[in-house]
Amino acid sequence: MNQTIHNLLTGQLASWETARNNYAALSGVRVKELDVNGIPYKVQFNPARIVSSGAKVDAQSIKERKCFLCPANLPAEQKGIPFEGHYDILVNPFPIFPRHLTIPETAHVDQRIAPRFGDMLELARQLTDYTIFYNGPRCGASAPDHAHFQAGNKGFMPIEQYWRGQIAGKVADYGQATLWYLDDAPRTTLVMECADRKTAIKLFDAVYRSLDIQPGDDEPMMNLLAMYETGKWIVFIFPRAKHRPACYTAEGDANLLSSPASVDLGGVFITPVEKDFVKITAEDIARILGEVCLPPADFQKVRQRIAERI
Repeated sequence: MNQTIHNLLTGQLASWETARNNYAALSGVRVKELDVNGIPYKVQFNPARIVSSGAKVDAQSIKERKCFLCPANLPAEQKGIPFEGHYDILVNPFPIFPRHLTIPETAHVDQRIAPRFGDMLELARQLTDYTIFYNGPRCGASAPDHAHFQAGNKGFMPIEQYWRGQIAGKVADYGQATLWYLDDAPRTTLVMECADRKTAIKLFDAVYRSLDIQPGDDEPMMNLLAMYETGKWIVFIFPRAKHRPACYTAEGDANLLSSPASVDLGGVFITPVEKDFVKITAEDIARILGEVCLPPADFQKVRQRIAERI
């Protein structure tokens, strides 16, 4: 599958000007590194990502636009690879990663993880060169009305390399699975390690049911990263408290266009506006994470609930 996707990317860059230009622009993307309470983060200045970071995801805006993930509305140049009979693997034309995929359902159905977590595991198992990610409908998904995953080349996000050194403790053992939590405040991170797919699904269900669902939502707010290596899955679960930080809508110097999603929580903050890239500091990132992630006391309650369910 990795080679098939490599061939797709090569072909799309040859035939699709928008994708070719945006991937070429990645070579000039500026990056800076910051230390946030001892945790390494990168900040990427990526103007093309304004499409996602600035996306209007309120109900009225979604109702008034065509769904850009439905097969009938894809650009004529965009080609895909069928997966499991009801997904298409597509090249993302607005990349963060050197290899960036979008993997939507073929049907127009809402972005929900509960019935699709097993699909996420299977994607990670087959796409071993990639980390798969899921953004909840109010956690960075620019198409909350159309179920989809994304994928980027493995090893791009700092958390993939450093998480073992950040383990604070064990939440629970469950069969062939272990659930850890990290010492990486103000980010709130759970990490699942599991060699068995059915066990992983059951453990995730226990986590899912231990998280609060906010009024008006249909699922708990969360972001997920999943990768498969040495015969097991590693899944990062980031419970959320808020969609966007106050700085997103602030005026004047306080404004900073940050709409955190999986990649940001994985340690690569995306700034589509140059002034934001220049001015953003470790303190800004800490403040943003402190707003959108769970408060420490709530995170502790979640861990207790999970342990009690298992």
